[in-house]
Amino acid sequence: MNPALRKPLIAGNWKMYKTVSEAVNTARELVACAASAPVEVMIAPPFTALASVAAVVRGTPVALAAQNLHWKNEGAYTGEISPVMLTDVGCQYVIIGHSERRQFFGETDDTVNARIQAALTHKLIPILCVGETEAQRESHETFSVLDKQMVKGLEGVPFAADSHLVVAYEPVWAIGTGKTATTDQIQEVHAFLRGVIDKRLDNPLAKSVRILYGGSVKPENASEIMNMPDVDGALVGGASLSAATFDRIIHF
Repeated sequence: MNPALRKPLIAGNWKMYKTVSEAVNTARELVACAASAPVEVMIAPPFTALASVAAVVRGTPVALAAQNLHWKNEGAYTGEISPVMLTDVGCQYVIIGHSERRQFFGETDDTVNARIQAALTHKLIPILCVGETEAQRESHETFSVLDKQMVKGLEGVPFAADSHLVVAYEPVWAIGTGKTATTDQIQEVHAFLRGVIDKRLDNPLAKSVRILYGGSVKPENASEIMNMPDVDGALVGGASLSAATFDRIIHF
C-alpha cells in the first residue's frame, strides 16, 4: 500500500441484498463509522436503494457506487440503467465486470470495455474487476487471463487528464466461498497488475490507479491484506452488509 500516492479505498458491494429501509439504516451507521476511518469508504447498494442512500451519504466521507451500468445514455434496454441515471442520483463510482456479471449474465471483455468508456464519459470512476477461476489458476493461466481482461477492458479507452480508474482483483474461486488467496498469491498478482497498468497507461494516471483485493475479505484478514505493498484497498462483499463488521475492516 502506498498512501503517499494512492489513498486506500475500501469498497462495500451489497449485491442483491437489502431493502430500501435496510440500506438506509446501514448507510447511516456507516457514515458515523467512516468519520474516523483512515481510508476512503465506498458502498454499492442495489439500484432500488441508490436514491435513498445517496441522501444519507451526501456530504459525508462515504462515496456512492452502482453495481453496473449500460453503455448507452438511454434507449429500449429493458432492465438496464444508464450512466446518466447514475450521475443524476449521485453516484461517484461504478463496479464493472464483476465476476458474477461475467459468470451469470454474459458479461464479456468487450461489454466491459464499452461500460468503462461510458463511465468515464460521464465522470464516473470505474472499478474494473478482473480475476481467474479455480480451473484457470490450476492450469497456470492466471496471468494470461488477467492480462487479457486488462488489455481488452481498457483497449481504446480515452482517458482524460482528470480521469480516474480503480482495478479490483477478485479471484473467482475466493468470492463468497470463504477461501482467501494467500498473501504471496495476492501480492504476486497485484504486482503483476501494477506492471500491466504501468505499461498500458500514461505515467501520471498509472501511478494513481488503485488496485483492490476482493475475495472473502473480513475483519480477521483485512490488516494483513491491506499492508501488502501493492494492495491499495479491498472490494468487500458479505462482510460489508453489517455496519459493525465493515467498521472493523475500514479501521483495519
